[in-house]
Amino acid sequence: MKKNNRVEVYDTTLRDGAQGMGVSFSLAGRLRFARRMDDLGVHYIEGGYPGAGGVDAEFFREAAGLRLRNAVIAAFGSTRKPRCSAAQDANLKALIESGAPVATIFGKSWRLHVRDVLRTDARENLAMIRDSVCFLRQNGLRVIFDAEHFYDGWKDSSGFALDAIRVAADAGCEMVVLCDTNGGCLPHEVFAITSEVARAVSVPVGVHCHNDSGMAAANTVEAVRAGARHVQGTINGYGERCGNADLCTVVPTLELKMGMVCIGRAHLAEMQEVSAFVEELANLRHNERLPYVGRSAFAHKAGMHVDAVRKNPRTFEHVNPAAVGNKREVLLSNASGKSSVLLKAIEVGVLGLKKSSAKLRTVVAALKEMERNGYAFEAADASFRILVQKILKKHKPFFDLEGFRVVVEKRGKNEPCVSEATIKVKVADKVEHTVGEGDGPVDALDHALRNALIRFYPSIAKVMLTDFQVRILDPAEAAAAKTRVLIESSDGKSVWGTVGVSPNIIEASWEALLDSVEYKLFKDEEERSARSRGRRRGQ
Repeated sequence: MKKNNRVEVYDTTLRDGAQGMGVSFSLAGRLRFARRMDDLGVHYIEGGYPGAGGVDAEFFREAAGLRLRNAVIAAFGSTRKPRCSAAQDANLKALIESGAPVATIFGKSWRLHVRDVLRTDARENLAMIRDSVCFLRQNGLRVIFDAEHFYDGWKDSSGFALDAIRVAADAGCEMVVLCDTNGGCLPHEVFAITSEVARAVSVPVGVHCHNDSGMAAANTVEAVRAGARHVQGTINGYGERCGNADLCTVVPTLELKMGMVCIGRAHLAEMQEVSAFVEELANLRHNERLPYVGRSAFAHKAGMHVDAVRKNPRTFEHVNPAAVGNKREVLLSNASGKSSVLLKAIEVGVLGLKKSSAKLRTVVAALKEMERNGYAFEAADASFRILVQKILKKHKPFFDLEGFRVVVEKRGKNEPCVSEATIKVKVADKVEHTVGEGDGPVDALDHALRNALIRFYPSIAKVMLTDFQVRILDPAEAAAAKTRVLIESSDGKSVWGTVGVSPNIIEASWEALLDSVEYKLFKDEEERSARSRGRRRGQ
């Protein structure tokens, strides 16, 4: 018999993910998310709980107009209440009125919950499941049954848990999903239980895991190994308490390591971009340490590791970063050797260096000296490139600073501070003397610099400061301590980091700001040169 290696992907980011601390999505964001997940190739997009009203109900009204190619919208709810008919249950009626073709309902499969939460008995619990599935099926919906707390329920009474999903299957649901709702089960338990269930029921089996013991991804993979062919989870693992199984971990593992087909290799290469897209929608900072899609996932810092990766990436990379749309990062530190610096130089576009060259030794020595003085280049690729260009005497200054002044004024106890910066720069033989105001001194300095340069370099209007971090390097020195400033900038197409260090926070900020602007101008010049070379080759 041919092995079934296809696994359905069910995304619940808009419902279970949105229950996580600090996670929320606007209506417009939900619709953008649905379109993006459809493009990714997932099979189900759970839009929320229509019975709750508000933005969840609005989503289903708007989602009716989406033209999805790969996914179907699922509405989430529960079985009918005890001692109530399905036709009278407001939650079930909301599922029907949502217009979604699929209803995913959860029901109890653990005696503890039936007794202490529903305050009813086993017979009524089974009737609630049966009536709810039948009612939804009679109204034309496809039904997925989420057996809440299934694994805990099985360990308490396997017969009770099995009865719950058999009743759902007999009533017409097309899938039973085994849930580790408390997130406390271990992979070997999930494998053993799922194996028994897959043999015992007549419909396909799915899995839904929470991450309270850090096992959600492992438990999901073990369920698939045991026969589950439907996985539920969220992008980036968002979810209540410690979150849900992270689809950005589960899907690549199933496809790249187990030979399963979920969304396909072509879509898999979009995974890193999708992770970042959802972080932006949720307005959350990037989790650099996420497996597969985090910035640190393929970052190498130790000199021996970097040297090995340069010779053969398989030595310290479990998969090809490009398979999930990620890339290799070489991190620099005061322990970096020539291999690390060489690879980093190549990564940021500096060519012509060789491991045996005197120039590379000079770069390494300069890097170590700067890091002894407090500079850190791990998140400051642009500053590193400018540093190398200066050492190699290839740096071309686009302007020269004649001087700047920053004033911070508070005009009354209840008035906000006002910052004003005055700057004088020289571009070629022209001097610009301009003023800028901002919410703070660095913002004012940024505006003043832009005002001075904009007529010479219009493209800097596109540059935005997207992040600003300050770290005190030697707290024992108190107010005289050195300050390190990291600035992240973007022009809408790419993102780069710069660093500045000084006992004066304004001067440290200026250094990082100067590198940010110079890097943008240098990048523009490189692109113009590349286009010019391309035109000459085409002639």
